[in-house]
This record gives sequence, structure tokens and C-alpha cells, in this order.
Amino acid sequence: AGRTIFRMGDEPGGIYGLVSGKATLNTAPEDSTPKLIQSSIPGHWAGEFCFFSRQPRRAGMQARVPTWLMHLPLHQMDRMAREDPRAIIGFSLIATATIDVTVQIIHDLQKLDPAKRVAATLLRSVWIERDLVVLTQAEIGEMACASRRQVNIIMGKFEKKGWIRIGYGEIHILDSGALRDFSSED
Repeated sequence: AGRTIFRMGDEPGGIYGLVSGKATLNTAPEDSTPKLIQSSIPGHWAGEFCFFSRQPRRAGMQARVPTWLMHLPLHQMDRMAREDPRAIIGFSLIATATIDVTVQIIHDLQKLDPAKRVAATLLRSVWIERDLVVLTQAEIGEMACASRRQVNIIMGKFEKKGWIRIGYGEIHILDSGALRDFSSED
């Protein structure tokens, strides 16, 4: 927990697959301060763009809790691609999944209501069947483009409705369906 896996600007490297635990991803345009954009869950991969671009890392990754990662070094990715060019399709599918998450982030941030952005951010942090968000309210605010005070008020309302339970540095999602319905309302 707390270990930095890679930083924005690091030399090109391989990919990391999250087996168990939680990790966060930070990024920003070049010459800007990286910000928290996503909380990863088991099954997510990160770092694939170095394979295609051969440029420094465009994001940073940090373990949030005790975490188990798989690492496939860049030279092994190259070897796999040489031996079986179909491996490139697999690496491209990882990049496609990253783009899908990016599109979801953009969509979520275009919601005018901060409560809907917070709900969408919580849901993005627990995709699949997980129910635990290991982020502080300030971090959720950073991801949802909302102030910590706004997040505190919104989360209190969500907790009163029975959608979440707030703990120290974590949030338990109790009713993801209600959060999803709320966040997608026009």
C-alpha cells in the first residue's frame, strides 16, 4: 500500500495488470501537475501506451491498499509481438479499454450537477461486482470536479438514502443501482 508503481514522465516500460487490491491513476497534459483521474480495480491493465509510442509514461500509478500486480516488461511485449503479431491485437484491446474509461470520465465530468458527477465517480471506482471505494472525499472531489465540502454534503445525502456507507478513507457502495439511476437522470 502506498507504493508508486510508475510516475508520469518515467521511461517507457511494460504493462501492469491489477490482480487484487486497488490502485489509482494520475495524469495531466504535458507540463501540468498530474491529478487523480481513476481508481483501478482487479482486471484493469495500465501502461500499454509505451508499447505503441516508445515515449515516457503519460500517467502515474500508485497502490492504495495491499495490492498484487502482474508486470509484463516492454522487452517481453516486443518479443511476444515478434513471435506472434496477433499479440499486438491484444495490446490494442487494452488500449481500447483505456480509451473507453477515458470516454466515460469525460461523459461523467460533463454532468452539470455535482451530485451526479460524484455518483458517477463512485460507480467508476467500483466497476464489476466490487463495492468498496478506497478514496478520501477530497480525492473523490478531485475526480468529480467538486469541492471537498460539496462531496461531504452529497455523500451525507447518499448515506441517508442508504446508497452508501462512509468509513475512514473508504466508502461502501450499498445500492449501486440507485446510484446509477441517479447519475444517469437527465
